[in-house]
Amino acid sequence: MLIGQAPGVKEPVLARPFAWTAGRTLFGWFTQFCGMTEEQVRARIYFAAVCRCFPGKTAAGGDRVPAPDEIRNCSWWLNDEFEILRPRLVIPVGKLAISQFLAFNKLDEIIGRSFSVRRNRRTFDLIPLPHPSGASPWHRISPGKQLLATAMELIARHATIVGMQKSRC
Repeated sequence: MLIGQAPGVKEPVLARPFAWTAGRTLFGWFTQFCGMTEEQVRARIYFAAVCRCFPGKTAAGGDRVPAPDEIRNCSWWLNDEFEILRPRLVIPVGKLAISQFLAFNKLDEIIGRSFSVRRNRRTFDLIPLPHPSGASPWHRISPGKQLLATAMELIARHATIVGMQKSRC
């Protein structure tokens, strides 16, 4: 299960998550480190979001981060998805998604690490990723670049991903 912040303005039009610039970057990471194409990732990994609706733009023109009440209003979706899917691996993408599972101050404290997390009576592995947005250079400069590579290698070696890779033969 991969969890993002919320759909962007393009996702509802194109009818799929991570459908624009951030998606190209994200799927590039999966191709480079896991040997999986975008089509394979979309077919084998369930995509969810902290919030279900596009939260709108900021005054500066970027996507607005959902407010706490918006997150609360949508939380039942994610809780139900966990109950139904019972994921063994969760990949939260970006600060908002990661903060639903872990408390942290800076991305370099958590990216490149695997965590065992318990939510709603279920335990699963959590491997956080930075947001692949073009607005943030974090994943393109040190130490983010190296920590991203470590995180993607952890994902590539996780039993659920290895099983997916073997099943495509």
